[in-house]
Amino acid sequence: MPKHLERELEKLKKRILSLGAKVEERLRMAIKAIETRDGNLANQVIKADHEIDEMEVDIEEECLKVLTLHQPVAIDLRFIVSVIKINSDLERIGDLAVNIAERAAFLATQRKLDFLFDFPGMAEKAQSMVKKSLDALVNLDSRLAWEVFASDDEVDAMNRDMFIQVQNGIQKNINWMECLIHLLSASRYLERVADSATNIAEDVVYMIEGEIVRHRPETFQALVGKDSEK
Repeated sequence: MPKHLERELEKLKKRILSLGAKVEERLRMAIKAIETRDGNLANQVIKADHEIDEMEVDIEEECLKVLTLHQPVAIDLRFIVSVIKINSDLERIGDLAVNIAERAAFLATQRKLDFLFDFPGMAEKAQSMVKKSLDALVNLDSRLAWEVFASDDEVDAMNRDMFIQVQNGIQKNINWMECLIHLLSASRYLERVADSATNIAEDVVYMIEGEIVRHRPETFQALVGKDSEK
């Protein structure tokens, strides 16, 4: 690999990881704001959204510049394509953190209602998926990326359970309805965070293995089997 291209790819890796760290922090803050009903913390997340947007645009422009100037092939090309897609998913998680923070800002103005469901457990699972997907990227660890896929079904199940619990809660006390609907919205945003983390993990597998596993569960199973035989 030419030295110029090697330096550009290393710079891209550092920038995408920097974005990932900032997105992780904003998500953590938004979830804490929900759990503690901290309106000030929620507003910090909302007001800082432009920072993630600007980083996402800068990384995309850098990727396009590298593609144009160096015309990379094989694994280097896969890396840049994956970074473009991961960049977009990280920006999406940043937007979802803002959505959660907006729910937190509303809930901070209401009388505190205890969770009727395991929101903290779901939040922890979604955050873990984001962290694992980024760790898989840092370490080029496809095994870790595959672990993210398995967690996605668990988050989906937790989100379905929350819907049932919210329904029951509203039937029990109609005065809880507005707060419970905001909590349900936050739950749905967490489920979408998990989906975006899964997308990142899929792109990491593509980067390492050259296999496109999105929408192809049989390919995923084959890859898991192949890895377990090593």
